[in-house]
Amino acid sequence: MNDADLQLFPEAASTIAPRIDALFWFITGITVVLSLAIAVMVVFLAIRYRRKNDVDRTPYLPNKKLEMAWLIGPLPILLVIFFWSAQLFFEIRRAPHDSMQVAVVGRQWMWKFQQPTGRREIDVLHVPVNRPVQLTMISQDVIHSFYVPAFRIKQDVLPGTYTTAWFEADKVGTYHLFCAEYCGTSHSRMVGKIVVMSQADYENWLAGGKAQEMPAVAGGRLFEQYRCGSCHMATETQPARAPSLAGLFGKPVRLADGRTATADQEYLRESILRPNDKIVAGYQPLMPTFQGQIDEEGVLQLIAYIKSLDPASSTGAHPAAGATGTAAGAGSPPPAVGPSGTTPSTFGGSKP
Repeated sequence: MNDADLQLFPEAASTIAPRIDALFWFITGITVVLSLAIAVMVVFLAIRYRRKNDVDRTPYLPNKKLEMAWLIGPLPILLVIFFWSAQLFFEIRRAPHDSMQVAVVGRQWMWKFQQPTGRREIDVLHVPVNRPVQLTMISQDVIHSFYVPAFRIKQDVLPGTYTTAWFEADKVGTYHLFCAEYCGTSHSRMVGKIVVMSQADYENWLAGGKAQEMPAVAGGRLFEQYRCGSCHMATETQPARAPSLAGLFGKPVRLADGRTATADQEYLRESILRPNDKIVAGYQPLMPTFQGQIDEEGVLQLIAYIKSLDPASSTGAHPAAGATGTAAGAGSPPPAVGPSGTTPSTFGGSKP
């Protein structure tokens, strides 16, 4: 155990940490001042009005002005705390657009990370300093909580749904990572570390590792492995039986029941694992479920592949993936060419 392990307060090592600390100490200072004032008054009144002390004990009639002062006086302080906290909350929840994307899967009792280049890590995450990093997280089993004290971030990691968090480390070093939600008998062993490196060291670290598939490339391989293109793409003899995927991410999708859904990560994950929950208008519910066949890492890779599909391409293929996609947008005309096949595999329904 070193001196860092004995710190009363963890080091502030992210851009947001000093601002969170400032709010914490502001609230703590007000709490201490008010608590001391109340304690002093309690002691003073207890001594003054103790038994056998000859003082005026006439019942006190409340002064309305004093009562109003007690009610209105703290309001400005409470408003300062509210707006200050709200500003920090929205900043914490909104990652910069140029953030480096890292996929995180929590499971008993480890953290699994995948870098944008495809390199994978377990219980250790390497990131460059002074660069925002957005984490897209999901649990493979039970509820976990991703907690890095030095960055002042803590976010629940849930099974069946994605949660996100972001940080920008501003100091090179190694920082503790904990699971802050009891997750089973070995919960205390679910620890890790975040290694913050200079940009040059980070690039050297990436270059020195074993070459691995980028998430979109791995997703393209899964797309072909499960023959998704057999329904999502037209052939020379048969039109596409499923909605287009190229350019789909982030777009509105009209459903058979009249509702409209946004094709975000949650929608795509649900369409892969529970395809009959939301059927796209104009298509039949023919897609089989891939629940239990594709794990959460595979789902994230498929989503990365779908996000990479070029809506301007006639095939919608990601150049590096070697897998063919579909034409742009749900409800768009199907592409003219594509792989043949008959396996029904679509997102949100198929045409009969």
